[in-house]
Amino acid sequence: MQSATNLFPNSSFIHPPGFYIVALSSMPYTNIYVIFLAVLYIFIVMFNLFLICIILYDHRLHVPKFMAVGNLAVVDLVLSTSLVPSMINIYLFMDNFVPFNLCLMQMYTYYTFLSLESFSLCILAYDRLIAICLPLRQESINTNTTMAYIIGGVWIFGLVVTAYCPVSVIPLSFCGSVQVNSYFCTYTLVFRLSCSDTTRQLIYAIILTILFVFVTLSFILLTYMSILFSVFRMKNIQSRYKALATCTEHLILVALFFIPILVFFNITFFEIVINPDVSMVALSLSVCITSCVNPIMYSLKTKEIRSRVYALFVKKLTIHPHQKHEG
Repeated sequence: MQSATNLFPNSSFIHPPGFYIVALSSMPYTNIYVIFLAVLYIFIVMFNLFLICIILYDHRLHVPKFMAVGNLAVVDLVLSTSLVPSMINIYLFMDNFVPFNLCLMQMYTYYTFLSLESFSLCILAYDRLIAICLPLRQESINTNTTMAYIIGGVWIFGLVVTAYCPVSVIPLSFCGSVQVNSYFCTYTLVFRLSCSDTTRQLIYAIILTILFVFVTLSFILLTYMSILFSVFRMKNIQSRYKALATCTEHLILVALFFIPILVFFNITFFEIVINPDVSMVALSLSVCITSCVNPIMYSLKTKEIRSRVYALFVKKLTIHPHQKHEG
């Protein structure tokens, strides 16, 4: 493989044509694992699109809670799409070369929607906080307009802040290896291949990690501490059980999403010696399983959506035989 220096001898910024994704290459049964992710991705697309369509179709679901759920479904859909099709191309079609600009685009999409995923879980925690702790003031505090502003602000913030990741890679020079030991163009692993000074990039990566992982996770945990405090003050046992069930489901989703990410970033930053394939599998499963489980939790476990789906299908089943009879 030619080095970037030989390819661009007169460039002030030495950019390689692209990068080679080499993670999971030594893992046994990689193809089976990627096929599993591909099947999981089909369910992710089906479940999330179905949930989005149900929320858009029924105007009675146009309330803050389901605006937050629909937002999470959109984020899950794009986040998984930024990873799984690329993995299919790399490991099933044996094309592990990613052009430089496409690498930057994937990097930007992944980190933007990863940050939006963490913020979306924060928004759902906020919605539960208002519903459980301030039930009498819920309709005045958490309005559709308020939720729209929150979601819109989060999207603008995520799109702007993560733009520095690919932009900061552009002025770097790559003089040696262009092999990325990941299953996609990971920001930290890409800039560490550079022969330039990457202190700014490292500091920014740490800031993003603190902001999108530790700050959001701390907000969710503090929110649920407040919720649990209010729940245990409830005198009605049934209301307490219902509130705890809602909290437990959401906290499981939070754990599925955050724990592998926390482990991965600690391994990356502190350069802990561990089989990289293990962390890659854990991180990819974290994104895909969470994206698949989220719509199930917020559809099958939500009375309003279950009733809308039931009404929709019953209506179709009762209309079609009647039309057939008339014909």
